[in-house]
Amino acid sequence: MANQRIWAPWRLPYVKDASKDSEAECIFCIKPAEDDDEANLIVHRGERCFVILNLFPYTNGHLMIAPYDHLPTLQELEADTVAEMMALTQRAMVVLDEKYDPQGYNVGVNQGRVAGAGYEGHIHLHVVPRWAGDTNYMPVLADTRVMPQSLEQSYEALKGAF
Repeated sequence: MANQRIWAPWRLPYVKDASKDSEAECIFCIKPAEDDDEANLIVHRGERCFVILNLFPYTNGHLMIAPYDHLPTLQELEADTVAEMMALTQRAMVVLDEKYDPQGYNVGVNQGRVAGAGYEGHIHLHVVPRWAGDTNYMPVLADTRVMPQSLEQSYEALKGAF
């Protein structure tokens, strides 16, 4: 057992990009501007906000809801945009209930670098489905998460559901 390794090669781009300036290439601006929702993992577009799969998810179905406006804080968003973010959060939870049947959710915003925001210049909200068995020793000991479904499979499951 001592010679066994668990590989997580999908994390390498995340680790390499962690030290880069996220403001230079804001994924929440670039991805919706491109005309390839499948490649960019955008599962739904609203009038003011869009829903995108997290490229480095905590669990399967980990979604992010972001406004099209490049603003750093909730306080700066127009009330209609905040209302759409919350409506899409509710809809995301209904879709995830239908497709994944989670036992709970983490829903939240990391506003500012000290609060854990990877893209502190573009506010976004995380919707993370949770199950009783999804937290195990892997994140603690191996800095790895066990994901039973690929991002492509998650995209196919969620795209038409909105």
